[in-house]
Parts: sequence; structure tokens; C-alpha cells
Amino acid sequence: MGQDKRIITTDGTIKMLKQLYINNFTLIDTLDIKLNQGFSVITGETGAGKSIILGAINLLLGQRADTKCIKQNTRKCVIEAHFDISRYGMEDFFNSNGIDYDADDCILRREISPTGKSRGFINDTPVPLSAMKTLGTQLIDIHSQHQNLLLNEENFQLNVIDIIADDKALLAEYKERFAELKSVRKEVQRMRDEIEENKKNEDFIRFQLNELTEAGLQPDMQEELERESDMLSHVEEIKTALYNVENILSTDSSGTNDSGITDRLKEAVRSLENISDIYPETKTLAERMESCYIELKDILQEVSSDAADIEFDPQRMEQVNATLDKIYTLQHKHNVTTVNELLALQTDMEEKLRHIDNSDEEVAAMQEREKKVADECNALAKKLTAIRTKAAKTIEKEMPERLIALGIPKARFTVNIENKELGADGHDRVAFMFSANTNTAMQPVAQVASGGEIARVMLSLKAMISGAVKLPTIIFDEIDTGVSGKIAEKMADIMQGIAHAERQVISITHLPQIAAKGSTHYKVYKEEGENGTTSRMRQLSAEERVKEIAQMLSGSEITEAAVCNAKELLKQNKPLFL
Repeated sequence: MGQDKRIITTDGTIKMLKQLYINNFTLIDTLDIKLNQGFSVITGETGAGKSIILGAINLLLGQRADTKCIKQNTRKCVIEAHFDISRYGMEDFFNSNGIDYDADDCILRREISPTGKSRGFINDTPVPLSAMKTLGTQLIDIHSQHQNLLLNEENFQLNVIDIIADDKALLAEYKERFAELKSVRKEVQRMRDEIEENKKNEDFIRFQLNELTEAGLQPDMQEELERESDMLSHVEEIKTALYNVENILSTDSSGTNDSGITDRLKEAVRSLENISDIYPETKTLAERMESCYIELKDILQEVSSDAADIEFDPQRMEQVNATLDKIYTLQHKHNVTTVNELLALQTDMEEKLRHIDNSDEEVAAMQEREKKVADECNALAKKLTAIRTKAAKTIEKEMPERLIALGIPKARFTVNIENKELGADGHDRVAFMFSANTNTAMQPVAQVASGGEIARVMLSLKAMISGAVKLPTIIFDEIDTGVSGKIAEKMADIMQGIAHAERQVISITHLPQIAAKGSTHYKVYKEEGENGTTSRMRQLSAEERVKEIAQMLSGSEITEAAVCNAKELLKQNKPLFL
């Protein structure tokens, strides 16, 4: 664990990335170090492990893991970082993801097993890597040399302008309206394709619709017709059963009509009623039996009526079966099993033909809506252009001043904004134009700037946008490549300036001029042990800083002049230690 010597801040607290813990990651067995607010520097010889530490942090930002990064013969690799996010209003992210919110100690942890299985955690809650990436990119910005290639990308340049323009709300409104425009355009095209396809099949659709319409289909008619067909096929059987019931109810076993069940039941009722005065218990029985008599008499009437009415009707039988055959044929033809499905097909065909008949009006109405939304998009895009043009003027004014201070005295920097077809970010095409000399024509910055110049351009842009972006920690990975001396000091001053705006800035550097500017100085180094080579990192004391910077000035053999020079560099910075 590193020495606990901390920078004194205005409120005595540690901010942003507070602590980094790495276990079993490539050459690191265990690293547990506290980090301070302000401008910190990390130094170390080439191959000491600075890139390993950055690689570990990148895993916390959702980068894909490789089993090769796990230290051999270990159970798993763990990277964990603690952040103070109390000043950055990130509650919404935690609430929307169902994660406990702790502003003073937000913990990101990544675990990777030897089999390649990876797990991410935020405040000890398992989360997908996409969530880690979303949060991580709001906490740390790692600027490495390869990020200079972003200057080739139009989207990056436009994003810089949008940050300076502070047009987030307007851009969000535009994006919402443009998404609606895309949806409307898609619907217009869908309508056109559907109408064109339907027109090709119009005659066939009309023929099929006529078949369905002529069938006179009604909901549930198939079941009713099938019941009627079944009844007509068994008329004699039904009549025989009804007559049998009628005979049982109206005649006795001898075949006379004088003593049927109903008459005998009525006689029984009278017998009970006759004794009800002298034997009251029979009154209730008489009432119940009277109810049975009434019900049976009603049944007898219905059975007699049905028996008389039901007749075999061969014409109706033929009509019913013909209708059923038509239904079965249509069902087989359209590969359905119910009349309701046929009716749904009929409605669909009617709708298709209606679209064909009214296609011109429908497309015209949708195109009118498309025009309305497109006009709204264009109006918002024009507002974006106006705001971006104003921001571009600010960039054009400040960038040369910054670049001149960084040793490019003839620097010229302009922002070209050209009109393009409406897109997800408006209708502006942006190009950063640069020239380091008065007699050199302005060209896209990435095409004409040298490596050192691009590094200075990127640092200047980062300094400009850092004030507009709520980003707690910025890490510069050897952004000083290609510069030295006074220019390196100026770059360090810029990084210090970014850090003073309540940010934590960490610079991985090989230049003593930048290393001396740090309020806190960490060193990465290799150590040989029983288990082989390991990388370590620790915070340097004031005396150790003098030695480290002197070594950076003079090489492996530290001279007295280098020590004096190192002390002078540190004296100019005057870092304050506990």
C-alpha cells in the first residue's frame, strides 16, 4: 500500500478517484493506493507497469477482458475503485438502475476468473458491463496518444463545438424531432410499398373479397348451421323420441288417455289437499307436488308442439349443407378453421382495397405530416447552426492563443461549418482547420499537424471543454509526447488549471518539467521477488521526488547538477505536503 501523504485541499477532504485496488492483474499482485485531488503525476521507467495500471482502470470502464491479463496461478483478478461523486448529481443513474446511491463512496469493481468469466459491480450490486461503462465514462476520461486520432473524426469535432455551445437541451429536442421524422419517413415508405404491392394484386384481392362477401358470413353461423344440419339428418329419430315422451306423460300403460302421469299427478295433489285440514303435514307436500304438476304439464305442451312442428325439409337440408360446403371450401382455401377468421380476412381485404382506393389521399396526408416535422427539424437545425457558429468563433479566438502559449507562435485555427443533409445531429458538417505557419495553407488539423502539435491541440481542446463537462477525473497518458522544456511546463500549467476547477487530473509523464508540477507524485516500478517480477506503485515523499526528477533529468546516474535542477523545478511549483 502506498504512503499516506496527501495534498491539503481547501476543505481537507479527498475528492473524485479516492482509492484504487488491483489484485492479480498481469504483473501486479496487489496494489492498494489512495489518490488525491488536484494535479497528480505518475512516473516510471518504460515497461515498469504504467500501462498496466491504465489497463486495469479501463476494465472498470467496461473494456473487454482478456484471460491473459490474469496473473498466473491465481484464482481471479479484481480491480476496484472508490469515488467521491458528491458534487456531480448522479442520483438518477443509480435510481434508474436499482443501485444504492452513496455519494461519498461510490465503488466500481470488476472481477475476472481464469476461465474468462467477467462480473461487474457498482456499490456491491451486480450490473452488466454496459452499466459500468455508462457510469465509468462519466467518472473518468482517459486521454492517451491514440485518442489524438479522434481529430480525424467529424463527430468528435462536432461534439467539442456542442460542449462549448452548451446546446444540450436544444440538441436533445432536435434529436427527438429527428427521430420522429425518421419514423414518419419510414411509415410513408411502408405505405407506398404496401399500396404498390396491393395494386399488383388488386384484381385477385377483389375476386377473393367477392367470394367471401357472397357467402354472407356471420359470426358463429358455422356452429348454428352444423347443429341444424345434424338435426335435419335425424328428424325421424327426434320425432319418435318426442312422441314417446308425450305418450308417457299423457296416457297410462293401457294406452287410454284417461289416466296419464299428469292427470294422475293432479289427482294425487287433490288427495293431499283433501286431508290437509286434518293432517297439516300434507299441505307442504301438496304444494311441492302442485309445482311438479305445473312443470310436467308445461313440458308436455312443449313436447307436443315440437313433435307436431318438426318435419323433414329436404330443400332446407340441401340449402344448409350447400352453405356449409361453401364455408368449408373457403376455410380450406384460406388455411383457416373458423368463420371468424374468414371475416377477419374479409375485413383485411376491404381495408387493403380502401387503401388502394384512397391511396393518393392517405399518402398525401402522411407526406404533409412529414413536411411539417421536417420543417420543425430544419428550424431546430438552424438554431443549432447559429449556436454552433457562435461557439466556433470562441474556439477560433481561444485556440490560437492557447497554441501560441504552447510554442506554436504562428498558429492559426479555424472551424469550418458546412451545410449537409439533415442527420441525427443536425445539418452541420464540421472541420477543424489548422496551420502552424503563416505561409502554409489551412488544412484539416489531423492532416497537417505533427505529433507534438496534435498533442498540444488536443490538450488545448480538453482544457477548453473541461469547464463545460462534469467529469471528476481526467487522466493524460503521455500527452507530452513530442514536446520538451518550456513547452512541457506550459502543458503542465494547463493541466494544473484544469485540476484547479475542482477536478482531479492525473498525468502519466516522462518529462521532469511536468512531473515537478504535480501536487502529488506517484512512481511505478518493478520489483523482483520469489515469485518473479511484480509492478508496484507508491506515493513519493518530498525527498524521493527530488531524486526521481533528478533521475529523469540526468538518466541512471544522478548528478549534483540534476539534483539542484530538480529542487529548482519543485521550488517553482511549491507542492504542499502533510
